[in-house]
Amino acid sequence: MTFRPLNVPPPDHQGEHRYVHVIGASVFVDDRPAHDDWDTHFVGVVDDLAWWAVDVPPDADDPSYGAALDLRAFFGRAPEHHWLAAGRGVQLVEWARTHRFCGRCAAPTVPSAEERSMRCAACGLVAFPRLAPAMITLVTRGEPGPDQEVLLARGVQWSIPMYSCLAGFVEPGESLEGAVVREVEEEVGIVVTQPQYFGSQPWPFPNSLMIGFTAAYESGEIVCDPTEIADAGWYRRDDLPMIPPGISIARRLIDAWVDQVK
Repeated sequence: MTFRPLNVPPPDHQGEHRYVHVIGASVFVDDRPAHDDWDTHFVGVVDDLAWWAVDVPPDADDPSYGAALDLRAFFGRAPEHHWLAAGRGVQLVEWARTHRFCGRCAAPTVPSAEERSMRCAACGLVAFPRLAPAMITLVTRGEPGPDQEVLLARGVQWSIPMYSCLAGFVEPGESLEGAVVREVEEEVGIVVTQPQYFGSQPWPFPNSLMIGFTAAYESGEIVCDPTEIADAGWYRRDDLPMIPPGISIARRLIDAWVDQVK
């Protein structure tokens, strides 16, 4: 089971095709496009099948007849590599929807033949798919072992009492490690050190790349930024609050920490 993101179909591809119909931000996968005139974007090769994203116009009849799912619901009903492909499809469609006109001179853009980009026919400005890098970090306090604690927080906009790792977008001119240190201090007043890369995850809500880190507590007391964080605290492995589901890299960070002590 594999997913190879590609910008153009392989010239020797002889397999079947699948079509991710993007209806708003929801998806419906079928073995044929619902309409031949709708814009399509090549996603990649999934299990030897060529996947395409289909931009369903907002005024079109629903090709899924109500069966489309948002990406969070699709994650639980499809293999993870299918979810990654569908997420890429949503991002490509949304990028094309929002780059139909040049950001410099407002003239119409056209898809480039040689690369994944939209080119202005008037001034030549090239727009590539948008990607917003964001760091997410699990902060630990204390020596490794059963008594070590992690810092988890609840966002002000969350409707359920779930706690997760701290996260934030990388600023222009900033390193990933610098973003870790800055965001933690800004959001909860804690100074951290030793940011270490953990892993990354494409996050199509709507167009982020989540870069996971661990970091160690150095100093400070928790003081939550009220515009970002509703609550935060230190937690042991045997007393964790509600944490994110398996769809997110936040859960992978927490699970990896829990599994260090068995």
